[in-house]
Amino acid sequence: MKIAKPESQGFDAGRLARIDPYLKTRYLDSGKLPHAQLLIARNGEIVHFSSQGAAREGGAPVDETTIFRIASMTKPVTSLAFMMLLEEGLVGLDTPVHHILPELKNLGVFKAGGGGVPFQTLPTEEPLRMIDLLRHTSGFTYSFQNRTNVDAAYRAGKIEDWHHNLDLDGFIAALGEIPLEFSPGTEWNYSVSTDVLGAVVERVSGMKLGAFFAQRIFAPLGMADTGFTVPADKIDRLSDCWAMVQGKGRVMYDRGAESAWSREPKLVSGGGGLVSTALDYHRLCTFFLNKGELDGTRLVSRKTIDLMTVNHLPGGSDLNTMSKSLFSETTNAGTGFGLGFAITIDPAKAMIPGSAGEYYWGGMFSTSFFIDPVEQLSMVFMTQLSPSMLYPIRRELKTLIYSALND
Repeated sequence: MKIAKPESQGFDAGRLARIDPYLKTRYLDSGKLPHAQLLIARNGEIVHFSSQGAAREGGAPVDETTIFRIASMTKPVTSLAFMMLLEEGLVGLDTPVHHILPELKNLGVFKAGGGGVPFQTLPTEEPLRMIDLLRHTSGFTYSFQNRTNVDAAYRAGKIEDWHHNLDLDGFIAALGEIPLEFSPGTEWNYSVSTDVLGAVVERVSGMKLGAFFAQRIFAPLGMADTGFTVPADKIDRLSDCWAMVQGKGRVMYDRGAESAWSREPKLVSGGGGLVSTALDYHRLCTFFLNKGELDGTRLVSRKTIDLMTVNHLPGGSDLNTMSKSLFSETTNAGTGFGLGFAITIDPAKAMIPGSAGEYYWGGMFSTSFFIDPVEQLSMVFMTQLSPSMLYPIRRELKTLIYSALND
């Protein structure tokens, strides 16, 4: 791995050097995080790469080969796959979802019912379209939102169980029996929308989602350690994963040596199933910064990347106005949503250094990334602890990184 001198890319080396001790003191020594890995790049050149802590309980330290569960950082990959098919003229942003997934044709909006009482629904104001899946304005939800009778039905049906219940087609069929929370395009709610999009990719391409990713995205981009499962010859590189449980503290969620990610999932999650490394995800970030090209390989045009990375919320709205979600991987102020990413609309409202047009997301195990096309800057942060919004580390890292810019 080649690391450029920070000064060559407009960074103050001394200010960048403040980040690792900050992470160690605030998060590792305190026991808040089990480990941490940080990659910062500008113009595609890595200027900072650091690893702290053990990858496994009592084991070897985290290093550049460590594999992490990236959860919802899967969503930009699924969104990219869809846009590749869009470029081929096989589907459009305005295509009604039921044209590809007929199981969803008769979806209505929740009116009453649930908990053993038959649902009553109202017709949608507009059809559910592909753009609603990409920007989370679909009316779907997540079972863990714990907000409505609709997410309660998701829990009752165990429809998000990756290993023990439904395959992807069964998942779509189950969703077709549960109402939407709202009419598509009228509100924003963090949801299984991208999992549904993964089913769209399968149906349109005629390929299994994992195969599409491997053959058409990961191989061309040189992302050799990214996939839905960890093969046996790499399982020793998969980190332990922890969860913070009230009253118990930090407990083991998924032990690397015995991980669920060592087995093929029954339900392939385009919304959250991938594992990756910081270096692999850096290649994806650089691909986006390069407007759809990496090392001479182009997967989509620059105009497609431009389309993906602007705010698509209706009427130019923001999440502060449209969000009904109790949980998301972002705060709402000054934030819009594109085709697979949150978009910074107004850094002043976000109250954090950054650029208008920056795009980003994170995962439930506290991993995160951001891409700033104005400054040609990107970051990948890896650790393994849920829930992801327990600490303000993403905002702190961005502040420290932007404060180190020197040009």
